[in-house]
Parts: sequence; structure tokens; C-alpha cells
Amino acid sequence: MSDENGTPDTPAGSRDTRDADGTQAPPADGPAGSTGPRPEPLRFFGTTWVEHDQGYIARRCAVAAGALAATVGSCLVLRFAYQGVAIAETGGFVTLLVVVMFAICSALAFRTTWDGFSKRPDPDRQASLRGLLAIGFVGSLAAYFLRALAEAPGEKLHREEYESALEQHRKRTSRRTGNPSKKRRRS
Repeated sequence: MSDENGTPDTPAGSRDTRDADGTQAPPADGPAGSTGPRPEPLRFFGTTWVEHDQGYIARRCAVAAGALAATVGSCLVLRFAYQGVAIAETGGFVTLLVVVMFAICSALAFRTTWDGFSKRPDPDRQASLRGLLAIGFVGSLAAYFLRALAEAPGEKLHREEYESALEQHRKRTSRRTGNPSKKRRRS
């Protein structure tokens, strides 16, 4: 797993034959253990997003409810922080700066998180935005909630990558027909 965003180190369509404990397992034979690309699991969903089975809808509802609850809880925490600044009587300018900072950081975190659901984020950019995303955590939670209403967060990106990998695999495996040693050579 990548330390940065919690996704596996193997890209979609690659074969990862590790067991649950992380050890390398031999590839399985038969239809369940096909030699083609495997879907990349999503956080909270595993690979249920592929066929929308095994409680996919219930998981989406739970993720949306959890993200909404976390967003509301985060807003309460920010409200307490605002009250703390008001009690400290630091002045209107400092209070305004704090409110504007959280609003801008939340908007940027929302946009960054929302864009991360449709395209792979640049790791260097993500590292440089880490502080901003931490300050704007409410925006990230809100983006996660809104995306969970429509699909598993990140499903669209993973589906595109998986279908592309399947198509490439089909092309590679169907390209050769017959025995290549019996082909006539051009002179």
C-alpha cells in the first residue's frame, strides 16, 4: 500500500498475487484465478465496485452517512475553535483571517479531493498540499460525502483503468493464433 493515499502500489490491471498477510501466493488456476488483470480494491469497498455485489449499495450508504457525520462533527470542532478565538478577543482582523483561511483551505481541499476521484493525483503536488488539505479537512469530507451519493469514491477512475487493462489483455491474448513456428518467413 502506498503511504500517501492508501491505494495499493500495483496499478489497476496488474497482477498482485499477495495473500492477506502480504506474502506472495502462486497464481490460481481456473476461472476464479484467471491470468488477466485484477481490479484494484477501493477503500471501504474492496472489489465490490466491479459488479456492484456483496452489499455494495449498503456500503455506499454507510460511507455517505459516515462522511456526512464526520463533516458535521468537523464543523462543530471548527465552531468551537471560532468561539475560542472570539473569547480570546484577538480582534476582528484575526478572527476574519481565521475564518477566511478555513474557508479557502476547505474549498481547495474539496476541489483537490474531487479531482482525485477522476484522475490520479501527482504525488509531488499532493505532498506539497498536505498542510493545506489538513487545514481544509471539512472540504475533503464534504467531497467524499457527495461522491458517495453517486458512486464509490474513485470508482469511475478505477473502472476506466480496469476496463482499459482488460481490453489490452484481450488484445495481447487474442493476437496470436496458431503455431508461430509454422509461419512462412518472408524472404
